[in-house]
Amino acid sequence: MTTMSNLPSGWSRRQIIKGGAALTAGAFAGLPIGKAWAQDDALHFWQFYAPDGEVKTQVDWFLKMADDWNAQSEVKVQLDYIVDYVNGTTLSTSFASGEGPDIFLISPGDFLRYYNGGVLLDLTPYITPEAQADFPEGVIASRKVDGKIYGLPMELEPMAFYYSVKAFEDAGLNENDVPQTWDQLTEVANKLTTADRYGVLFETTPGYYQNFTWYPFMWQGGGEFQGADGKSAFDSPGVVGALKLWQDLTNSGAAPRQVNSGGWDIVANLGAGYCAMQNMGIWGISAMQNNAPDVPYGIFKLPSPAGGKYVTVGGGWAFVANAAGKNPEAAAKFIVWALGSMAPDSIKRVVDWCTVAKSDMPTRTSAVIQGAEAFNKGNLGIFTKDILPGVRAEPRLPPEVYKIISDAIQATQLGGADPQATATAASQQLDAFLATYTGAPMM
Repeated sequence: MTTMSNLPSGWSRRQIIKGGAALTAGAFAGLPIGKAWAQDDALHFWQFYAPDGEVKTQVDWFLKMADDWNAQSEVKVQLDYIVDYVNGTTLSTSFASGEGPDIFLISPGDFLRYYNGGVLLDLTPYITPEAQADFPEGVIASRKVDGKIYGLPMELEPMAFYYSVKAFEDAGLNENDVPQTWDQLTEVANKLTTADRYGVLFETTPGYYQNFTWYPFMWQGGGEFQGADGKSAFDSPGVVGALKLWQDLTNSGAAPRQVNSGGWDIVANLGAGYCAMQNMGIWGISAMQNNAPDVPYGIFKLPSPAGGKYVTVGGGWAFVANAAGKNPEAAAKFIVWALGSMAPDSIKRVVDWCTVAKSDMPTRTSAVIQGAEAFNKGNLGIFTKDILPGVRAEPRLPPEVYKIISDAIQATQLGGADPQATATAASQQLDAFLATYTGAPMM
């Protein structure tokens, strides 16, 4: 087991958390929240929502959280908006240069990069037993090591498909034609494809997000990246089938080779008429409501292959504290105050994030109960009833494993490589890495 004091032989924290490029001057200089907290002793909270985010409800939620904390705490929190947070290198390179933020967001997919590097603070001592029990194990497990909590999730984000009602109508289709199998998905996607619109859209840009969206297709056919014996399980029919599905739809022209803005942006893709169906997370509901309210759409669960079973993936971002920050204890207290206290305002903050600021599933039982009315009607109700029962937690993988899988997706989806040969080669690479891996368990 890798801990802060027991890193793999020959590895330093900086080597493990290496970034892809050197920081330029001011690359990690954040933007103040508009009050006089831009001081050296303020806790810097890096994220991609506020104060310069594009979705007002999300900006407002973050600003209110920071203002509420700052009004009652001597240690202030400053919100720093990082433009390339999701697919850039500013965060990882900041730690490599010893300039990491005090508080930041990470997804399960990138958890091990920071945990294995000794960066993450153990939050367990700051969370009451009652509050710990309020987070279902299936939600919190990917943020735990040896029973200790290293991050508090703010949301649970399952993946589904969204479709354009107009595109369906133009093709002579309706809600009864939404695909339930991979064969039907291929057939419908081809029917929906026109000279100026793709039938279906998957993420095409390599990154943790693309891997996240591809995992359910692997799982549905019984594929895994690692077996119970700890060795690679990537060379399997389930993996090959998932690689081939994305490749076939791309090669046929039904799916694009590049997307508008990003595969997580439903407004720039489905909302703009660039595609008719989009593999998309639950956050698409609020994105369409806020930025494309006049575009009618529907939602359906991910189709499954012949002989497979329905599975989707549930991701989401978590607040974490830098164990080597200027004031780790204050950072931990802020995170628990914000998302992990049994105080009414903490629970309401989670409900508001999932129903007002964004459209998500909550990560706490108390929030599910408090927001039950919202979570059981409309499009959120579709996720609660149809999508959520098949959710499997996003796996947490070290960067080396993520990269091997990412390269396999890219090679087949866009590079024309044979799916079987690619799965075999990737599996050999995984075995070579797994044989020497000594970090925290992967999930």
